[in-house]
Amino acid sequence: MHWFVDGNNVMGAGADGWWNDPVAAAQRLARAVATWTNEHDDPVTLVFDGAPEPRLAQQAGGLLTIDFATRTGRDAADDRIVHLVDEAYASEPAITVITSDHGLRDRLPPGVQVEGAGAFRRRLGLPSPGRRGGGNSRG
Repeated sequence: MHWFVDGNNVMGAGADGWWNDPVAAAQRLARAVATWTNEHDDPVTLVFDGAPEPRLAQQAGGLLTIDFATRTGRDAADDRIVHLVDEAYASEPAITVITSDHGLRDRLPPGVQVEGAGAFRRRLGLPSPGRRGGGNSRG
């Protein structure tokens, strides 16, 4: 399975004040994804909006790649994710995209699995709105 993670969408699903310091929030997410990536043998590509941030690159390595939108503006990271998924689609046995963005979901090739941002936050043990801590309850 190759996982492609819509980083800004996952941050936004936390409603934890990430907007006060988006780089720090992205660093927290990248650390959590890096830890989770070490628990399995699947490659993970974490994609963010905005210019490449050197502080995030420290989390990349092994099976985790951190990528950034190649342009600015609306749907820039979505466009990058679609491009990366299209490139991987022919050779990857299975792909999962992490996003709650229905516009992005609609642009993915047939057969690509999708997991919502909130469910992924729970998978990582990160808090979600209306919940304290990062337990593993279903929802």
